Amino acid sequence: MAELKPGDKAASFDLEDQSGNRVKLSDFAGSKLLVYFYPKADTPGCTTQSCEVRDAQESFEDAGGVATIGISPDKPAAQAKFDQKYSLGFPLLADTDHAVAEAYGVWGEKVNYGKKYMGIIRSSFLIDENGRIEHAWYKVSPADTVPKALNALG
Repeated sequence: MAELKPGDKAASFDLEDQSGNRVKLSDFAGSKLLVYFYPKADTPGCTTQSCEVRDAQESFEDAGGVATIGISPDKPAAQAKFDQKYSLGFPLLADTDHAVAEAYGVWGEKVNYGKKYMGIIRSSFLIDENGRIEHAWYKVSPADTVPKALNALG
């Protein structure tokens, strides 16, 4: 798992969102983008993280119009239910084959109750206007995604 560092080119993506639309990294050229990876829609930590991103939309707008997207291995239908249940209102992308997660270095071995398995390592990335990593936070806690991003935005 190769981690991305500030200055690295962000891995491109072209994924389906919860509404069936294709969303690409290139769609955000010229503006900053917060991308966060979460393990599974509608689980406690992912709900906390996603609702905090939702609640910070005005702060991200005030910080220069930073767009936000969440990415998980969930299918679009699960993403849609998650979005509707919590009125998230931003793109949730379905990385069902975890290829994008691998490209960002967030697909790796996890341990839960002694059982090892492969999954998403909760992480977030602030991508600059030129498609480069401005900040990378690996193994970020659900409650720290927004504060770390807002702090980085100054």
